[in-house]
Parts: sequence; structure tokens; C-alpha cells
Amino acid sequence: MGQVIIGMDPHKRSATIEIINDREKVLAQGRFGTDRDGYRTMLKLGRQHRERVWAVEGCNGIGRHIAQRLVADGETVVDVPAKLSARAIGEGFDAPALDTLFLAGPISYDGLLVQCAGRVIRAAPGKDLAEVHDYHDPATPILAASLPRRMPGYRALGFTRT
Repeated sequence: MGQVIIGMDPHKRSATIEIINDREKVLAQGRFGTDRDGYRTMLKLGRQHRERVWAVEGCNGIGRHIAQRLVADGETVVDVPAKLSARAIGEGFDAPALDTLFLAGPISYDGLLVQCAGRVIRAAPGKDLAEVHDYHDPATPILAASLPRRMPGYRALGFTRT
């Protein structure tokens, strides 16, 4: 098995996770209580995958407590700021002045890429440049594999690689 990303949407008394592989195939998902039993069950599910990274939304906010528990248990955790999640800039999001996007996840579905990048290429007064900063880590298989899949979408939107 290759590396997986375990995306987490934490709430006060529960956490919803989705485990995806480097091809964005959902391998497992579930909603778990944040009590001791729920946390242990969630951790056990995650640990079925040897190479894993927990991507926790809002590590400095509502996800802080559960992110700290994961780190204390030896897990690798990255913060996904709520304001930067694809869900936050997806359908219904309207901010024409937005001119910069940071992609830090394994998006390879063209529709989602177009939706996210489309937010920064919209015309707005005083805006003459749009930038997408795509986090690419060749040492992280799931991120390394998804960038080549996004390149045709970027080219179709008129972006150039620098």
C-alpha cells in the first residue's frame, strides 16, 4: 500500500474522516466521537495504512484538541486552514478580488481544479494577475502523483508553470 492522506473535518464532539490514496480513491470514511473510544477506533482505522498523513482542518481552532492528541500518539499531522479548504472556495463562494490561491492537497479532478482556480482568474477592478501556488513535494507520493494529473487543467485555464 502507498501513502494515504486522512482528511479530517473536526467538530466539538465528533470528527469525520476520509482516507484517500494517491489516485484520490476513497479507501475508508467514517464519523467518530472525540471521546476515548471514538478516538481509538478512528486511530485504529488510520493505522491500517502504514504511510499516512493526517490533514486536519483548523488545527489552530476547533481541530486543535484532536490534532494534539494525534501528534502525542506519534502521528504526522498537517493543518488545513478552514479558509483555504476547497470546500470554502467551492460553489457559491464569491470574492472577485481574490488573486492568489494556495493548493496544498492532492486535487486531480479537473472539475474541482477549474472551480478553485476559477475563483482567482475572475476579472475584478485593479486585478491584472492571478497566481496559483501549487504545493508539490516529490518525496510525498500522493502529492507527487497528483500534480502531473492537474497540469492539463492548468494549461486549459491558461496558466503557465514557473
